[in-house]
Amino acid sequence: MNLYTLLNKRLKESGPIRIGVIGAGKFASMFFTQAVNMPEFHVVAVADLDTTRAKDALKRTGWDMGRVTTSNVKEAVSTGLTAVTDDSSEIIENEQIEVILEITGNPAAGVRHALAAIENGKHIIMVNVEADVLAGPLLKEKADAAGVVYSMAYGDQPALICEMVDWCRASGFEVMAAGKGTKYLPVYRESTPETVWDHYGFTEEQLATGDFNPQMFNSFLDGTKSAIEMAAVANGTGLIPPDEGLTFPPVSTDELPTKLRPSSEGGVLSSSGTVEVVSSLNLDGSEIANDLRWGVYVTFKARTEYAMRCFGEYGVKTDPSGKYASLYRPTHMIGMELGISVASAVLRNEPTGAPSAFVGDVIAVAKKDLEIGEVLDGEGGYCVTGVLTSARKSLAEGALPIGLASSVKLKKPVAAGEIVRWDDIEEPKDTPALRLRKEMERRTRGVIECV
Repeated sequence: MNLYTLLNKRLKESGPIRIGVIGAGKFASMFFTQAVNMPEFHVVAVADLDTTRAKDALKRTGWDMGRVTTSNVKEAVSTGLTAVTDDSSEIIENEQIEVILEITGNPAAGVRHALAAIENGKHIIMVNVEADVLAGPLLKEKADAAGVVYSMAYGDQPALICEMVDWCRASGFEVMAAGKGTKYLPVYRESTPETVWDHYGFTEEQLATGDFNPQMFNSFLDGTKSAIEMAAVANGTGLIPPDEGLTFPPVSTDELPTKLRPSSEGGVLSSSGTVEVVSSLNLDGSEIANDLRWGVYVTFKARTEYAMRCFGEYGVKTDPSGKYASLYRPTHMIGMELGISVASAVLRNEPTGAPSAFVGDVIAVAKKDLEIGEVLDGEGGYCVTGVLTSARKSLAEGALPIGLASSVKLKKPVAAGEIVRWDDIEEPKDTPALRLRKEMERRTRGVIECV
């Protein structure tokens, strides 16, 4: 039975899936505009620290504001309305809500919300990739023990990439690389929230909608978000990220099987079974024809001569040897596809991608010379960039994860381009996110030392 059939069956037998949303930014808005026309879903409540922002998100995405209330969440369940609140605990602790969508983008808040959701017996769709990379493997472990689903968000690129890798392996191919496309040039690494819009080209009218957070969009531009997403893919698939980080090679869709193969065979990969992000721009800034800016891909290898022959017979695009091929999806629709995760978690008890081990990490690297006493401002800010590496290297370096590189003060100077380490910062505030991260590091270090 497919998901739509299951959704209809569920609606007829026991009503719509009851959903709680935490965070009302762009991703949530894209989900809202789909859910408003889906009787199979009841968005019971939306929590955001700024309730006006939450109501504005619902209004501009097509909701009848007569169906939106600021009364308590319990009333919204019984009346079929959607409540808006600034208290996420109202949603998490409501017994009728079945699944939580964590869309804050704040790693510390994301871990806290996920732990509370799991403790309250709710499925958790972790749109917050920052939180997933910070401590996702342990959150997944806790969800499994509680009998609930912890899932990546379908529509976001990590879940779509994990799906492609799963297809590839279940079909019997050897994965060479998996990843996504983006617009990237080396100069973007220095971008700040003050300069980000110069590179994007959004109009004043677009920026005025309230959907665009300059620091978050700067994370997309300076490479941090790409690193975070590829770490999530590594943790969800076991693909090993390169220790030296992403290289963002300029690659067209036609070139995927030729360039995304090992360097020993003429490609750009330092090893097979890895992750990489390809750029839609050449190094001179010119646009690549048939780019993959909005899409995802996997490159793979035929294991027999007969499979190679079949590639040719059925028009599969390959490298010159005929051995390496690729599959790609040119676009992703972000929050508009999130219902797939909701339905899969509640109706199939299955995640649309989830971390299985601590394989990849994103470490904080100084974007400029940092001085003693300086307070880091996190992902997409002025101080640090997130760089992808293996968990093994991250632990060996004692590196500070990007998810905790916010509101912490330096006790040592760090030169531009250097890794920011745990030893460089004052003791951070004790939080569930910090404790869970430290536990994950201790466990992984113990495993590595035993190997």
